[in-house]
Amino acid sequence: MEEFDFEQYITEMQVWATEMFLTQAAFIQIGFIVFALFAGYITMKIIRPGLVEKIEGGRFPLRFRTMLANTTKLIMPFTALILLFLFAQVAVAEVFNMHVTMVTVAIKLLFAWIVIRLCLQFIENNITRHFFATSIWIIAALSIMGVLGETTAALDAFGLSIGDFRISALVVLKAILALFVLLYIAIIGSSFAERRILEIKGISRSSQVLIAKIVRVSLIVVALLIGVSSAGIDLSVLALFSGGIGLGIGFGLQKVISNLLSGMMLLVDKSIKPGDVIELETGAFGWVDHMGARYTEITTRDRKSFLIPNEDFITQKVINWSHNTSLIRLETSFGVDYSHNPHEVKRIAEEAAVKPDRVVKEPAPVCHLVEFGDSSMNFKLRFWIEDAEKGVTNMLGAVMLSIWDAFQENNIKIPYPHREVYIHKDESTKD
Repeated sequence: MEEFDFEQYITEMQVWATEMFLTQAAFIQIGFIVFALFAGYITMKIIRPGLVEKIEGGRFPLRFRTMLANTTKLIMPFTALILLFLFAQVAVAEVFNMHVTMVTVAIKLLFAWIVIRLCLQFIENNITRHFFATSIWIIAALSIMGVLGETTAALDAFGLSIGDFRISALVVLKAILALFVLLYIAIIGSSFAERRILEIKGISRSSQVLIAKIVRVSLIVVALLIGVSSAGIDLSVLALFSGGIGLGIGFGLQKVISNLLSGMMLLVDKSIKPGDVIELETGAFGWVDHMGARYTEITTRDRKSFLIPNEDFITQKVINWSHNTSLIRLETSFGVDYSHNPHEVKRIAEEAAVKPDRVVKEPAPVCHLVEFGDSSMNFKLRFWIEDAEKGVTNMLGAVMLSIWDAFQENNIKIPYPHREVYIHKDESTKD
């Protein structure tokens, strides 16, 4: 490769800057460019709030409203572009006959910025959209000013050699851009594939999530490899850094890798899957709403979301109420007065237990006499439900209310605990 001459490059840049900026016409153009940008900023501050308010109040889809609100930020460059265009038309007239090279460059830069920003509005993430817009505009600006070739040559001149391979600042920048673009495409593609996989009815929910995770990880790995290779980096060079990367993964990313593998293990052995009803050691009760790469989301009845690391489901005790079957047995206790027939109480309680809609009739509720207590005969009633995700406590309350109503209809008493107290008079005491 031909060696880059820095001294010649600096000399050429000095000559270019002198011819471009150190003239009377240049000062006039710079002044008007600053004025146009300032006028555009004031115009945006005046007009944009009202436009945003009308857009937010419109009956457009949310994504379309967001895109329109973002485009209102282009009021500033659009206003400056119009003013600079009018200035250029007047300045080149025979009356003034002024060279407007700088204004022409500014017009092209503003026009490129507006077009790029409009074309990238389909990108939802703000950071990603700004990164793409800025990167593309910088390349376009260098090309418009005619220094793209010199800039790339200068960046390529800064570098170092590792064996037979040479890495430069230009290669690093290309790798960063390629990785960012390919990773974004991989993430978008994996999200689309995940939605399609979750719509397939022929496979279980856990298999759908597992396949979606494998597709996402595979696409990201392929994007990384293609991005590094497309930038001209020999992958064999990375072997020099494998020890440091492995050490970093072992210490810095230990929990991340552990949670990722734990999530896949849970999906493979199907011990926990989306839709299962889970009870944690902390007492939190809810159902599995989402299983991510790092955590599993448990949603409770009061709409709280617990984000539990996947590793905790492997190392800690977890009650999965719906692991083998959706049927769940519940139990409640009560006592009745000794004056009642326990056979009749048993029958009434079993009939009352099936009245709430969510109690299944098969297996049928069962009531047992378990104790002759101090004040009552004590019973235990057991019944089954198959929709624990709708709540357990509310079901226990519904069954107990049904038993209460049945007892009231049949004059069955639930006694209060009572004690008899005898007071013995000491005959040795005298009045």
